[in-house]
Amino acid sequence: MKAYRLLTEVDTSAFCHKVSEALSKGWELYGDPSYAFDAAAGVMRCAQAVTKEVDAEYTPDTKLGQL
Repeated sequence: MKAYRLLTEVDTSAFCHKVSEALSKGWELYGDPSYAFDAAAGVMRCAQAVTKEVDAEYTPDTKLGQL
């Protein structure tokens, strides 16, 4: 199965660390990152989609962060 995750975080080094951790665990970048202003919090937020091929059957209970 191909697993999909959308990683999000405030636009700080924490976002880069989150994406780097996913890449180190075999996830691959999917598309370009996105940025949006969160007016309620007054911060920029980042998003990056990642995918990973895994030997597992998908179920709604799949813990994507643990793949």
